Amino acid sequence: MKMLFGIKRLSEAVGGAERVLCMVCSELQARGHDVTIVTFDRAGGQPFYSLDPRVKRVELAIGDSSRSSTFVEILRRMWVLRKLVATEKPQIAIGFMHSMFVPMTLALLGTQIPVLGSEHIVPQHYRTRPLQYAMVMVAAQFAVGITVLSDSIRRLYPAMIRNKMIPMPDPLAFPKVVLRPTEKTKRRLLLNVGRLYPQKDHAVLLRAFARIAPEYPDWDLKIVGEGPLRSILEDLIRNLNLEDRVFMPGIVSDLSEIYQDADLFVTSSRYESFGLVTAEAMQFGLPTVGFADCPGTNELIEHGKTGFLAAAENDRATVLATTLKRLMSDSSLRRKFGQAGKAALGRNYSIQRVCDRWEALCAECVAQPAPS
Repeated sequence: MKMLFGIKRLSEAVGGAERVLCMVCSELQARGHDVTIVTFDRAGGQPFYSLDPRVKRVELAIGDSSRSSTFVEILRRMWVLRKLVATEKPQIAIGFMHSMFVPMTLALLGTQIPVLGSEHIVPQHYRTRPLQYAMVMVAAQFAVGITVLSDSIRRLYPAMIRNKMIPMPDPLAFPKVVLRPTEKTKRRLLLNVGRLYPQKDHAVLLRAFARIAPEYPDWDLKIVGEGPLRSILEDLIRNLNLEDRVFMPGIVSDLSEIYQDADLFVTSSRYESFGLVTAEAMQFGLPTVGFADCPGTNELIEHGKTGFLAAAENDRATVLATTLKRLMSDSSLRRKFGQAGKAALGRNYSIQRVCDRWEALCAECVAQPAPS
């Protein structure tokens, strides 16, 4: 099958959707499909994540793909996308995230090319973005379908587009070897991985750790990621007198060693579409802690089986601190939860199983008439 995948930005982009796109496109290409990826990047950039070199890449170089788009840029991108489809002649076009599937869907109206959207966030993301949300609602009427990461996320959307949504989990790259000692003499490590954005709520995590750090002097906190809140979080670390206990190394391309070095994984996010880094931590046998009201996280962590979900209360820092203490103080429970989490993920999230579903969905979409 000739497939055209699209995403706004791929060069040097380090998000979960970009990683999934590279994994899915590489696997589909390896299965014999003809796969092309179109982006709005400038020519010459390289994907942050590994991509099969046989996958064709087309950079349209319209505007700055790392920033919000202007109305004129959107119109230009739609025009060029339509011309590209006329040249490439794909059997199906798949737009990852609303920043691509909205212009792609509208640009291909009347071409008879089915467009499939792939949403990687939850409706909470649009609370302060009403215009973007309205455009998603409009584009959904002309798409053959929109994938979302779980059925519970699908149920969060209004009925007018819910019937077009198809649950499609993200694949995981399972490590072949996990070198994780059962006992360690070095300092214990509480790990968080995530962009330094308000959604991730690292301030709550830092305040929670400050409450329990004196009681657990052999534990440190490492926050891996980068973002606009770095200076604010660094100021908070100083104000909490945690300079010697909290470390923020920035972006790390290969997290394997960090996961293997950790003892416990925590996510303080307010919402997630899937919680990819939480799933990765579970792959490495790490017990996990998150919030019970966080979509994505509350589907991955089985409370009392693979980790703990902190109750959603006003004082989130105190609740999170109390929840962390239950695992920080019990090494046998950490091992038990870590083993259970790893086993649970292996049953559902392999790239082979996920791409079986992508193949079946694309074949179904190609077989039905495109909306017009």
